[in-house]
Amino acid sequence: MRIFSGIQPTGRKHLGNYIGAIAQYISSQERGEGIFCIVDLHAITVAYEPIELRERLYDTTAILLAAGLDPARCILFRQSDVPEHTELTWLLCGVTELGRLQRMHQFRDKSIAQRELVSAGLLVYPVLMAADVLAYRAHEVPVGEDQREHVELMRDVARRFNARFGEGKEILVVPECRIPEVGARIMDLQEPARKMSTTSDSPQGTVYVLDEPRAIEKKFKSAVTDSGSEVRGGPEKEGIGNLIEILAAVRGSDRVAVEAEFADARYGEFKAAVASAVVEYLAPVRERYQALRAEESALEAILADGAERARAIASVTLADVRERMGVGAARA
Repeated sequence: MRIFSGIQPTGRKHLGNYIGAIAQYISSQERGEGIFCIVDLHAITVAYEPIELRERLYDTTAILLAAGLDPARCILFRQSDVPEHTELTWLLCGVTELGRLQRMHQFRDKSIAQRELVSAGLLVYPVLMAADVLAYRAHEVPVGEDQREHVELMRDVARRFNARFGEGKEILVVPECRIPEVGARIMDLQEPARKMSTTSDSPQGTVYVLDEPRAIEKKFKSAVTDSGSEVRGGPEKEGIGNLIEILAAVRGSDRVAVEAEFADARYGEFKAAVASAVVEYLAPVRERYQALRAEESALEAILADGAERARAIASVTLADVRERMGVGAARA
């Protein structure tokens, strides 16, 4: 089975990114052929600083490696190093509905937030995401809950292409979405109705992968809960429910087990337990990260090798798509 996922190089990676995506990348190495892409082309659809983009790309690469991605067991590359992604994007635009793109939640949310320019790239972003996956004929896409809409679009694009150009054959594989049962949507510690994010109004609500233990403990200690005292999820208990979700995810457990274990605990005791578990969970990444990040030439070598291996796969798909669509010279 071939597994593909992409990750943005923008912003510092937080606990939600780690549980919802990165941890899935690591486990997928045991289940199939993993292909993982740092999507710098996606990052330029909104305002950004070129120097910072490159720095964040190295940060992200080092975090992925520190977390356990093994270049010998998977393919890890930079999106812009594989031009097949951009050409396939343009070709797939021919079987993508404009209205569907305009209704995508991410386009609506980000276009509202843009003060100077709403770029055409922001609209076409989901088609590029579809090309990222479809270029590798991936069977599975591990993502967080917030990316379900994008995966559904790429599935529809693949079906429409096959129906229009496949002549009864599946030229593009229709991928399946893989969302973790626990931890698919980690919420802000200060505003538990909102997803954890690097753009949160309160930095205390976001736990970063590279946070020091004391910072993590402080953030969980001040986490918003509710006026009750029971450690259980449910309506009007978004805060404590989020902490239950986090502890279950980092332990590889489930919500029911966590609620049973802390049935007699007070909120302060429970928060301390969650903080301790998260510190332990992220410690190996933080410890390995610094040494990996310092060697930019080694990071570049890994990305270059990954790009070469990725192109060997994507170029075959692109050639098939071009042939089916009548683009370029016919094959001999």
